[in-house]
Amino acid sequence: MSKPAFSAVSKESLSDSVYRQLADKILRGELPAGEPLPAERELSETLGVNRGAVREAIKRLQQARLVAVRQGGNSVVLDYRAEGGLELLPSLLVNGQGQLDTAVVRSIMAMRSALAPDIAAAAVKGGAALADELDALLAPMRRDGDLRVLQDQALAFWHKLVERGGNIAFRLAFNSMTRTYTQVWDALRLVLQAEFRDLDNLGAIAAAVRRGDAEAARRHGRLHVEIGRGALEQALDAMEGRQRLQ
Repeated sequence: MSKPAFSAVSKESLSDSVYRQLADKILRGELPAGEPLPAERELSETLGVNRGAVREAIKRLQQARLVAVRQGGNSVVLDYRAEGGLELLPSLLVNGQGQLDTAVVRSIMAMRSALAPDIAAAAVKGGAALADELDALLAPMRRDGDLRVLQDQALAFWHKLVERGGNIAFRLAFNSMTRTYTQVWDALRLVLQAEFRDLDNLGAIAAAVRRGDAEAARRHGRLHVEIGRGALEQALDAMEGRQRLQ
């Protein structure tokens, strides 16, 4: 099997640059699972960086469960699908051809649709105090129809829900989805505008939190995110159709 081609990295944040390049090649399959990672010395020479930067990058790869150190100190590439966590999602968003990976986007939206109703339901424990905060976030959305304001405030609204819900698993998953989402923040603004303008369901979630009505919060949370999911599915279908014609 031919060796994957590497390119010299920028001298800024050397270990970050080395980590990103190695992680990308693992995620794209250019460094297959089960294969040994090139030795530190070889990577240092190929990438044009010092061995300390390579060593630090490999430590990060281990922490991300992309490689494991075997007997003798050699690093072996792991199957990220079996070993990795949600923190890998941002790195998977764009495929090897530099295009948005529509399968990954659909997976993220499916997870979002599954989690959002329960995030809303868990937040009812925040009661009137949380409802007041949510209403304060909705106020500028009702006053200002600017799409950027709506997008920013909608994200802040859900951030407040997950923060006050007290479920650490929901919060970590939300963090990973948000890091992925913000990579295509501007591109999604128009696609998801109907969801951002859906103040009825957001207001209903806030009212359900005030009443302590978990089922109502769950129902309106589901209705809200499904608006965006439907719009994004249509946009992805159109994108895939254009790609097939190219």
